[in-house]
This record gives sequence, C-alpha cells and structure tokens, in this order.
Amino acid sequence: MTTPAEVIDLAQRLIRCPSRAGIDDYGPVLGVLEHWLTGRALPFRRLHDGRGDAVGLLIEVAGGRPGPWWALDACVDTAPYGDEAAWSFPPPCGEVVDGWLRGRGAADSKLAAAMFCGIAAELHGRADDLSGGLAVLLDADEHTGVFGGARAYLADAEAVRPAGVLIGYPGLDEVVVGGRGLWRTTIAVHATSGHSGSRRAAPGAVSRAAHLVRLLEEAELPGTEGEFPLAPKLTVTSCHGGQGFSVVPDLCELGVDIRTTPGFDARAAGRLVRAAADELDVRVPAPRPTTIRPVASWPPYRLADDRQPAAALLEAAATEGLAVRPKTAGPSNIGNLLAGEGIPATAGFGVRYAGLHGVDERACLEDLPAVHAVYRRAVLGLLGSS
Repeated sequence: MTTPAEVIDLAQRLIRCPSRAGIDDYGPVLGVLEHWLTGRALPFRRLHDGRGDAVGLLIEVAGGRPGPWWALDACVDTAPYGDEAAWSFPPPCGEVVDGWLRGRGAADSKLAAAMFCGIAAELHGRADDLSGGLAVLLDADEHTGVFGGARAYLADAEAVRPAGVLIGYPGLDEVVVGGRGLWRTTIAVHATSGHSGSRRAAPGAVSRAAHLVRLLEEAELPGTEGEFPLAPKLTVTSCHGGQGFSVVPDLCELGVDIRTTPGFDARAAGRLVRAAADELDVRVPAPRPTTIRPVASWPPYRLADDRQPAAALLEAAATEGLAVRPKTAGPSNIGNLLAGEGIPATAGFGVRYAGLHGVDERACLEDLPAVHAVYRRAVLGLLGSS
C-alpha cells in the first residue's frame, strides 16, 4: 500500500511544477506523474484534445472478474497565482508547515491526484480480486472551464465508459452529490454610431446595454422547488463596448451566466434572456435587434443518497467515523458535464483547505489518512472487494 509519506512527496513534486491553466506548459507536471507511475509499473496513457494537445493522463486497472468500471478524477492543472506579492510563501513552494501542505494546487487538487495514484497502485497489485475495473483520470485541462481531460476520456474509444465517477475536490464535511447547471450566453447590443458631441440624442450601444443589464437583474427568478435545494441565479459577468471618448459606440457585448435548476432549465433561461432583449428593443429602439449567442449549457443534477457512487462514499465515510452530509453545490463542476453524458458523479470530498483559488492555498495533511481510507474503502466496495 502506498504510504501517506509517498502521497505527500508526490503531491509536493506536482505543486513544484507550475501548471496554471492557459499559462504553463502541462508537459512537466504530466512528466512527474508519468515517472511515478512508470516506477510502479502502472498502465497509463496520455489523453489529447482535438488539436493533439495533451490534456491529461488516464490510468486503467482492469479487474480479474467482469463488472462495471468506476473512475477517480482529480485535476492537475491549477488556477493562476493572482497577486504573488500578497502570498506569504511562494505559490509553487510545496512545503509542509505546521501540518499544512502549501502551494497552488495543494487543495485543488494535486494532493487528491497523488492520493488517487496511490490507490491505483495498490489495486493494480490485487487486480485479480476485483470485478470490473478502475480508471483514474488526471485532468490537465480543468481550470480552463473546458474540462478537456474529461472530454477526451469520454471520447476515447479504447476507454471503458465508467458507471460512475468520484471527483476529488476538497472539503471534509460534505460529499457533493449534485450541482446547479449553467446556461451562458453573449448578447450583442447594437446602436447607431456617431460623434459624442453631436446634437443627436439617440443612445449608444453601451447605454442600451446598461438598460438591458437592469432588465436582466430585475427579472423574477423562481425559488427552490422540490428536492433540489438551490434556486437559480443570474449574473451579468462582462461588458465590452466603446473606444475612446468622442465616438458613440454601435456595439456593446454582455456576458451572462445563469445557474439553472431542474425547475428552471436552459430553455427557461433562454426564454428569460430573449424576453429581456425584446423588451429593450421595444423600449429603446435601435437599427438592429439585440442578438443572443448561447456559448455553454450544462444540466443541473443531484444524486439520491442511495445511488452509486454517492452511496459508497457516504457509507465509507460513516464507517471510518466521519460525520459527513450530502450537499448540492452552487457552482457547476465536472459532475454537470458527466450528468449530461448520463454518468453519475460525486464532486467533492477531501481534506480541509484554505486559500483555494486565492492567496496562500494550502491543504490539511492531518485529514489525509482518513480521506484516503474513505476513498479506498468506497472503491474496493464498488469493485466487489474489501
């Protein structure tokens, strides 16, 4: 069995390889993993996106008996550092201080990736006793929001489609069994261009866009409904238009993010935005109608507590003496992508953490033995072993 010290050592080496999404080359961090896996004779291969870029590693441990496959998933790319001067230690330091593993990616989710590698190494040594198989996805394209590693895994003709996925996001008190979905769109608001000093009083595109923002933010959304515990939410996330001071702009683009629920889905979100745009065009006419271009849509999901793999993880946590509760998350995650593919997933249970996506990110190593034991017990149960 891989020891906690070995897991921590691998996590430290991963943290010391910067892998900020969209900034760093993922080759070095994938190389650290490949070296570790090769030294333990684990079968793995790189996953690539449609452009041929490496977006992750896939470990596959086939059992000796027939049965469903299950997957563990952790990302090895990270958020950017932000203002490095605000950190009290270097973001890629990988140090252990007072029982906390420090550095960008310590919590999200290089410690989980190292732990999952350790579980795969143990199971590889006892594969004949397992039913089905275990895949471990080490996603190097998660923080872009593209989820390229997960998409490449699902598109891989050689990979067995998993019956369920356990995603190693951190947090000791909860097992995330669901999340709001999302519907995202860009909105092009038009107007007639001109000189800002002209006597003509027609509003420019930025002014019209501001009016649309008010309409959107004043739109009435439903509350919680049924067993889904969260309400939908609309946020205007970007506004781009105009150039200089003397020109009335003829175009302003808004970005809108709507978090959806079973009672307010993508279709309802689209209708709400379309209604607001139509109202703008009536109240504040322009030469061209407002145009809406949806850019992303994921469904909301929520697993019942007795559905796998949630049931296995909750039961394993209880057996290990941890008091955890199922949670439906506000932010969307890879679980939403998997739900759209009909694959049930948990999206969070791990060590305590601080500074996730912020300054001084760190993960509590005191929790590692218990978290490791829970995932190990859950996976062995799913694979028909103990």
